[in-house]
Amino acid sequence: MNIDEIIKNSLTENKFIYGIFTTPRIKSQYKKTTVRAIVIKDSSYLQLEKFTDTQVFHENLTYEDAFDVLLNMVNEYRNINLFTADADYQILVSKKGSIKIIQNEPAKKLKKEEHNKEKQYIISENQPCDFLIILGVMNKDGKVYTKKYDKFKQINKFLEIVDDSLAGKNIQDGLTIIDFGCGKAYLTFALYYYFHYIRRINVKITGLDLKEEVIEFCNETAKSLNYENLKFMYGDISDFEYKNKVNMVVTLHACDTATDAALVKAIAWDCDIILSVPCCQHELFNKIENEDLNPMLKHGLIKERMSSLITDSLRSLFLETKGYKVQLMEFISMEHTPKNILIRAVKANKNTNLAEIEYEQFKKFWNLSGLFIENYYKTFN
Repeated sequence: MNIDEIIKNSLTENKFIYGIFTTPRIKSQYKKTTVRAIVIKDSSYLQLEKFTDTQVFHENLTYEDAFDVLLNMVNEYRNINLFTADADYQILVSKKGSIKIIQNEPAKKLKKEEHNKEKQYIISENQPCDFLIILGVMNKDGKVYTKKYDKFKQINKFLEIVDDSLAGKNIQDGLTIIDFGCGKAYLTFALYYYFHYIRRINVKITGLDLKEEVIEFCNETAKSLNYENLKFMYGDISDFEYKNKVNMVVTLHACDTATDAALVKAIAWDCDIILSVPCCQHELFNKIENEDLNPMLKHGLIKERMSSLITDSLRSLFLETKGYKVQLMEFISMEHTPKNILIRAVKANKNTNLAEIEYEQFKKFWNLSGLFIENYYKTFN
């Protein structure tokens, strides 16, 4: 029996119990990963625990999604132990990739763990975190203030998205990030903390905003934290220039076409990762037209919401035409703000022919032309 069959049969027959993956074949942030069968609200999952030197990250997978993930992990580790109801397997992977499988009698009984434990965050609760203390999210003992708990969860959700975006990438010292419209910079500080203290990567981050008092506050805070490579600048996105390589662009709640300006800058810099939460999408409100949809568009409230969705759909398609793999994700719960769509674009150098066709057809459907993002992009070409 080969490794594919072992994993597939244990999952499809509901016989998987536990797995341990150790000795990474390539340089990895995760020194060890364990997998266990659990039950949450009467549904079966596999829970991954990924261990770094200082942190543990958790991920729950449906059995349907688990097969490909476990199979990929076989390529990432050299020493693997899988425990199933039928047998135990020790899998040894040589440096050249050859696989040796040793089968033994089952040592564990199938008993799925009921799992409703407290959620594990990238930045943990009840552990003091310097920037969160200064920004008033938690006290000096690490307890998160009740009124700031939503902000605490938002910060961790953002870092989870960043962490997931980096999967499989070789991240090196000197990583450069630009945060457009950083505001009070909770997430900018979180980015620096994540890379510098959790991933142990020397990072350079620049935050940009149009409020001088905010920039002054953020620079003073960064200095007090000894975040040496975190700088904040006053300025407009359209006027901002950066000569060196930029690896990631973040733009959260930049208003209207300021989001488009940030996306175009990122494309022009050939950024590897773009994370954007658009806000106040006004450009298309008076431009979208479709007679068949007039029963909806004649209502201002509906038209406003439609124009926001159309704008972000066009932005994602435009990024795809430039070779990015794009996902639209929920950033935070709708109960906190309706502006909760995050555009995640990862450079993939994929074929753009289909995206270009879809982009033009979608514009035609809504009778759109002369979009800001297109015109601004032309200034770079």
